[in-house]
Amino acid sequence: MKCGTKCFTVHAEINGKLQTIPVTARTSTQARKVISLEYGDQLKIIAVKAKTQS
Repeated sequence: MKCGTKCFTVHAEINGKLQTIPVTARTSTQARKVISLEYGDQLKIIAVKAKTQS
């Protein structure tokens, strides 16, 4: 894990199904990139939110 990483939740539509996927990344842009590389063309990202610490 890299320095300065946070946990993000990505809400996405994959093959017509809504899914919430946890991602560890430095920024929300990097979180989008990680998910896009993993799922490819079958992915439509709806929202990326930083997970709040409790």
